[in-house]
Amino acid sequence: MDLTLHSATIDRLDATTLYRLLRLRSDVFVVEQGDPYPELDGRDLEPSAVHLWLARGDEPVGYLRILDAPDGAARIGRVVVAPSARGAGLAGRLMDAALDRIGPRRCVLAAQIQLAGFYGRYGFTVTGPEFLDGHIPHLPMARPATG
Repeated sequence: MDLTLHSATIDRLDATTLYRLLRLRSDVFVVEQGDPYPELDGRDLEPSAVHLWLARGDEPVGYLRILDAPDGAARIGRVVVAPSARGAGLAGRLMDAALDRIGPRRCVLAAQIQLAGFYGRYGFTVTGPEFLDGHIPHLPMARPATG
């Protein structure tokens, strides 16, 4: 699969690319997973938010975002891979790129329950009880600062 990794803050995203990224997220999190929740939470517009995505040509097939958490940790979220691109290790490529960018800083995320093992391979451990995000069970997870 011929893919290109992209990274941008909101001030570097053109309207068409932003639309495609948000459409991918909506198609998976709201439509495919049947979870009508306010997927557009305003955090994409934060000046420090980093959008990472893999694209085939102009079409994004995988995405995640990195936010600054109030306690100084990095927060990875909205990890998504298009149905047509699943099974090719794209989520892993995105996580590798995100953790390279984050560096030694502490990192947190909310994992869908069935993906806790995937995030565990990157050094994340469960930090609290299961909770519902929309109607989907999640676990809070963190990776400690390194170095």
